[in-house]
Amino acid sequence: MEFCPKCGAILVEKEGKLVCPRCKYSAKGKAKIAVSEKKEVNKGVAVVKEGEDNVLPVVNEICKKCGNEEAYFWTVQTRASDEAETKFFKCTKCGHTWRDYN
Repeated sequence: MEFCPKCGAILVEKEGKLVCPRCKYSAKGKAKIAVSEKKEVNKGVAVVKEGEDNVLPVVNEICKKCGNEEAYFWTVQTRASDEAETKFFKCTKCGHTWRDYN
């Protein structure tokens, strides 16, 4: 991409030359325009096996049911948008789920 040295507009190609659409400046020489594109073909298909679908972050939170100290963590907007979101926890050991409204 080249710009007009007089007014700063982008030069466009007309009849093999670069010309300014504003002030009609014409660049000397032929226009050199090259276009390239890289396209990557992905032929593989992602497959999620049973048990590999849990990609939630793990935090230190004590389960009230089994005493385990790790739980998965996610948030959901369960009330009005101007109120805080609800935090949900799921024990990594027993699967017990609870929520925190703070």
